[in-house]
Amino acid sequence: MTTVSPIGRSVCDEMTEQARLDPEVRAQLDRLRPFEEVARRIIRLRLDHGLSQEALAERVGTTKSAISRLESGQHAPNLATVERIAAAFGGHVEITFRVPAVQREAPPV
Repeated sequence: MTTVSPIGRSVCDEMTEQARLDPEVRAQLDRLRPFEEVARRIIRLRLDHGLSQEALAERVGTTKSAISRLESGQHAPNLATVERIAAAFGGHVEITFRVPAVQREAPPV
């Protein structure tokens, strides 16, 4: 028997269900996925270094609200800002592409 929380389903479960039922919701979630990944990485970096959003903003030379927006995962991150965040920790940004391999036809013999 499945137990249902007295307060209902989790946000994650609700969004999964909405995405399953509504192509527009699914498209929006797919559009936001890369932004959310960047947000999670920045949050993890900030927390690993014991910094508040305000302290990170000061290191980066931006505002707390800019860090908050970036960490929300709802906005496209500006590459220059992401580079400044990496530099604030003595690091750099690495960008990779994961694409399917190209299937080439064999040359005629």
